[in-house]
Amino acid sequence: MANQPMDVITKVLEKVEEQVDAELSKLNELEEDDLERLKEKRLEALKKLRNRSRNVKESKKVVCHFYRDSTFRCKILDKHLSILAKKHIETKFLKLNVDKAPFLTERLRIKVIPTLALLIDGKTKDYVVGFTDLGNTDEFTTEMLEWRLGCGDFINYSGNLMEPPTQAKKSSTKFTKVEKKTIRGRGYDSDSDSEDD
Repeated sequence: MANQPMDVITKVLEKVEEQVDAELSKLNELEEDDLERLKEKRLEALKKLRNRSRNVKESKKVVCHFYRDSTFRCKILDKHLSILAKKHIETKFLKLNVDKAPFLTERLRIKVIPTLALLIDGKTKDYVVGFTDLGNTDEFTTEMLEWRLGCGDFINYSGNLMEPPTQAKKSSTKFTKVEKKTIRGRGYDSDSDSEDD
């Protein structure tokens, strides 16, 4: 009878060991499955990157928008680019999230977001960094972006490349303001639009 408690303990220990082995086996399987899923996602991302690379090499003209989801100005630029992409089918328009492509972003020395990399025959020829070339304002027009891309022959631009589209609008606005000041009897030395008339 003295052996019976020992047999019971041994059986209990064997059961516990089986349960621990089963749990370890489940954890190992989960880890392998998780690793397999990560591997599949990574392979899919590499395939997409390879396809993008082929598209860039096959396309004569490419406009690549380096963006970040959290950057408001990227959304502004994206709105204008989507309009131009429909209009200029001779050019391939791409978006590249800088957080998902750090190697390429660093290699091309992209520091300011948003940035447009402008390519011809697979080679980077120019950049549009931020909104400086677009009037240095968030309210630039699609026509202004179209003009800027046309200046480098990245799209087939049909307007006058010698004058940005907003420049003509600004000069007519200035003329109107000067005329108002003259009509009100003010001189040209005051640029303020005060309400003390």
